[in-house]
Amino acid sequence: MSQSTFDDDDLFGEAAEETRAEVREHLQAARAELPGADAVWETDADNVLGVLNGLKSSLDVGDAVDSVRSAKKAYVLGERADAFEDAEDLKAEIEELESLVGDIEAAAEEVGSLTGTVPAIRGALQDAATTGEGEEDEE
Repeated sequence: MSQSTFDDDDLFGEAAEETRAEVREHLQAARAELPGADAVWETDADNVLGVLNGLKSSLDVGDAVDSVRSAKKAYVLGERADAFEDAEDLKAEIEELESLVGDIEAAAEEVGSLTGTVPAIRGALQDAATTGEGEEDEE
């Protein structure tokens, strides 16, 4: 019959491994939520507005933000408890994903801005062309 161990060091070691595993699970979940590379590159749209709308949709990071946040919370907890012997790999992965998610969100905002601006520019150009035609007819 095996005997359960309640040694503080053993329990702390187990908790540290569980925390590391939790961080990895959250990072994996964040990666799974990110859009695919082809989704932000390829399009079948017929015009610029279609391209922009498709790109904005493909830049949705879903729950990646929450997953990165959860990974970072678990990492900070483990780090402050001095539970990790070497956690530079986790820290680097978190920072990399934080940066990537931030870049994707910033790109989505820019695309959203263009989605409103491009049709307005098109309308203004159409109005300018119509006004120009009217002036030619008067001459």
